[in-house]
Amino acid sequence: MPFYSRSSCDPMTLLLLVANSLAVPTVGLAADQAGTDRVDGQTTAVKAFVDGSAPGFRQLTEDDFVNVNCNPDTWTWKKGTAYCTGNPTGVIRAKERLTNFELVCQWRHMRDAGNSGIFIWGTPASIERLADAKKPGLPGGIEVQVLDLGYAAQYEKQHKQPSDWFTSHGDVFPVGEATMKPFPPVAPNGKRSFPSKNLSKGIAEWNHYYIRAINGEVRLWVNGEEVSGGTDCQPREGFLCLESEGSPVEFKNIRLRELP
Repeated sequence: MPFYSRSSCDPMTLLLLVANSLAVPTVGLAADQAGTDRVDGQTTAVKAFVDGSAPGFRQLTEDDFVNVNCNPDTWTWKKGTAYCTGNPTGVIRAKERLTNFELVCQWRHMRDAGNSGIFIWGTPASIERLADAKKPGLPGGIEVQVLDLGYAAQYEKQHKQPSDWFTSHGDVFPVGEATMKPFPPVAPNGKRSFPSKNLSKGIAEWNHYYIRAINGEVRLWVNGEEVSGGTDCQPREGFLCLESEGSPVEFKNIRLRELP
């Protein structure tokens, strides 16, 4: 599916930045075109393929990340694409902390039931503990799930329990000491924001994520439609991390735009 920007001058950016500077919630605004509104728990979706080509976006490469607790060969990069073996469980993090930003990326799993994720606002304390321990593990923060469609069936087979507490279509949730008020629909434990639509693609197919994180609010678009997110996030600043968790996964076209 093609990606495009509605306007080369990116007119929505100015409105987004002005609203943000006035501490006004930026509901329904995407960087390149309108997103969605949530009224009384209902979602009105508007497709918003933000490809990261608008002014202010920059490509993230190997030079922008440092290893936290993965093996030296867990992550390799070639022509802007990050290849992860999935072994061991751990993360790489961006070199600089982020507060308000937009992130665009594509990802795909290369094995059935693959598991990965993107941590936004990963807490420095938890990341430092992982680095010092030099053992497998994941940081605290707000996670945007990157999960293959086959994961639910594998979970139910292994654990003999229903997989009703997660989905494979873009859950957003707090990890560790982090907290978040999830947008509906909400998981049974009350902490995860479940996606309003099932839009993820299967093995070896590229999925597109657009993540907007502003003033403690995170919103996720999956393959062009907003599906999940949350507000009142704590922390609301920290490290961007890419997750390795047991299965090969690839990320490409990772583009970031920092906001005031």
